[in-house]
Amino acid sequence: MKKNIINIYMVVAAISSSLLLNGCTDKFEEINTNPYTITSEELQADFQHVGAPFSQAQQNLYSFTPAWVTQLQQNLIGDVFSGYMMPPTPFASNSNNMTYNLVDGWNGFPWNTAYQNVMGPLAKADLAAGEGDEFNNFKAWSKIIRVEAMHRISDIYGPIVYRNFGQENAVYESQQAVYNAFFEDLESAVDILTPLIAGEPRPFTKFDLVYGGDYTKWVQFANSLRLRLAIRISDVDPTLAKTEGEAALAHSVGLIESNDANFLVSNTSGITHPLNVINQSWNDIRMGAEMESILTGYDDPRMGAYFETAGDYAGLYKGIRQGIPIEAKSDYQGFSPLTEFDPTIQLLSASEVHFLKAEAALKGWTGAGDAQTNYETGIAISFNQHGAAGSAAYMADNSSVPIDYVDPFNASNSINALSTITIAWDAAATTEENLERIITQKWIAMYPDGQEAWSEFRRTGYPKLFPVVVNNSGGKISTEEHIKRINFPSSEVDGNPTGVAEGVKHLGGEDHGGTSLWWDVD
Repeated sequence: MKKNIINIYMVVAAISSSLLLNGCTDKFEEINTNPYTITSEELQADFQHVGAPFSQAQQNLYSFTPAWVTQLQQNLIGDVFSGYMMPPTPFASNSNNMTYNLVDGWNGFPWNTAYQNVMGPLAKADLAAGEGDEFNNFKAWSKIIRVEAMHRISDIYGPIVYRNFGQENAVYESQQAVYNAFFEDLESAVDILTPLIAGEPRPFTKFDLVYGGDYTKWVQFANSLRLRLAIRISDVDPTLAKTEGEAALAHSVGLIESNDANFLVSNTSGITHPLNVINQSWNDIRMGAEMESILTGYDDPRMGAYFETAGDYAGLYKGIRQGIPIEAKSDYQGFSPLTEFDPTIQLLSASEVHFLKAEAALKGWTGAGDAQTNYETGIAISFNQHGAAGSAAYMADNSSVPIDYVDPFNASNSINALSTITIAWDAAATTEENLERIITQKWIAMYPDGQEAWSEFRRTGYPKLFPVVVNNSGGKISTEEHIKRINFPSSEVDGNPTGVAEGVKHLGGEDHGGTSLWWDVD
């Protein structure tokens, strides 16, 4: 098999040579020399030999820099497909991801970043930790970060390389097999870290960019992530989902319950949030039409925390509909920009966890509590997170609904609202209606993590997103059913054709954006 980025030594070589994005090299002997011979001095260097790679891994779950990598890793994929955002820029003469002509040169970035800048460093740390028990805490931490990174990658592409990453004959596993491995890794990590909570020292504190070495919060995050993934597969494998979800709900250390435990990756280099560059410096992203329709219709007090009013339409919030004909950037650049973000990356919040519990309660899972209570708590916590007032009145609103979308520049892009769902919990409503309530509010609260919002839309169909106007997929992607995934990167197709063929076999359909993932049975 031709060497490719799934081979660990290839990845390590890429790390040591400024993280080049495509790593074929003729330095075979140098690459295959074990770089992990630890000197006694290194062993005394405050755990640097094991801990140093974690900073790189954490900061590339969602890349901090350069901003153009983030733009291709997430912004022009999940952020757009979720309905959160839309670029005013007609990239590639307006034949691009937004109009379903998927751009190979863009869409390998989530894959390459994850394998080279997350899986590679974590594998380096695991090797440095050795086979003994001395660094089990680091190994457990590595598993949690690995699951957070790779469930996002699997939810973009489907089958991936996971358990045998770094092996000479690494093969693609089905998404079902990978999810089983995710659950195993989370359970193992929690079992290792839980007994250490009361103890000292905590040697990975200085390398932890999220919780500062707090074992309790890492266990709570792992439990919350386990619940997220259990809900994700609940329609395709309800038995396993219930088992995993209830295990997370029942764990003695608990879940993320308040905003002080949100999973926020800190930026240690002083660089601004990449969305600030994409939004403010480049003017390459704006509010999505669905955000306008839903937040305006609900008179949502979080609107001003998320977006600015439109420069071209004084006092109004205006979003751009996905997949419309755009001739010039100036046509839509004056629509609503995003507000400025602080230099942290949010990948899971307490509000999301309460919405997960609300859905688990709808499903009758033990330990989930009351669906309405969790739903309303999720809203209240989200309001608190964004400094918005009036959550009680908002939750009592049983009449406001999303509004029709009107494109003031091109009326042919206007469309009627697709949903009549209200905010207030309705105990007399059907389960499906209350599920739409839960997911709609979760969608609002998870902003700006478009990757997770896109996954939830594919799983549930909520909130109801507007179809594209221009579909350049050549019939591969359904306008009505929306885009389902991203095709495997061209670097993998060229460098690992045998692996990709196995991945396509597991996928159960053609390698394009119209083939549903394993858990997407909506």
